[in-house]
Amino acid sequence: MRDKILKALTELRNKTEKRKFSQSIDLIVSFKGLDLKKPESKFSEDLFLPNGRGDDADIVVFSDALTEVGCKVLNGSDIQTLATKKSDVKKLSAETDFFLAEAPLMPQIGRIFGQTLAPKNKMPKIIAGDVRKMVENYKRAVRLAVKSSPTIQCIVGKEKMDDGEIVDNVETVLKFLEGKLPRGRQNMNKVLLKFTMSKPVKIEVG
Repeated sequence: MRDKILKALTELRNKTEKRKFSQSIDLIVSFKGLDLKKPESKFSEDLFLPNGRGDDADIVVFSDALTEVGCKVLNGSDIQTLATKKSDVKKLSAETDFFLAEAPLMPQIGRIFGQTLAPKNKMPKIIAGDVRKMVENYKRAVRLAVKSSPTIQCIVGKEKMDDGEIVDNVETVLKFLEGKLPRGRQNMNKVLLKFTMSKPVKIEVG
């Protein structure tokens, strides 16, 4: 599979006009033979890319006990302040990739953030273990979700990254999806790579 991913990536680089910024690289996978009315065909999982996203994901931690964890921290008082500021809640949701939270704050978060975060599949993950390590892991994470549409799209790197790093990331995502799908690779319809401002290139995974 690595050779096929590298071939598609090389074609994408050769066909794409150079920009004044390092474009994101997205992996798009559409599926076939999935009955999304069945719970077993749906999933939402966070996957940690071995070589990161090129730029760190934006993380917010909800905590009354922590202050310095390598990302923005909001305590219970901060959360309550946002209760009357819906535009600020929407802005925070749009700017943040992942939310992490201490379990005792979840009821408060649900009341104030639930209507905004739940539809975006961004409700916080409960903090477990070493929070700093958890934050560092989530900085290189992507969320893979199949719910109402048989398609996923996720970042797998930046144009500035080495080919080998991008290939590793793509292979990690595809192997994960193979393990989640009822019929593995046979459930994959199209697999595409694209830059932010490019047309997609197909990866032959059959």
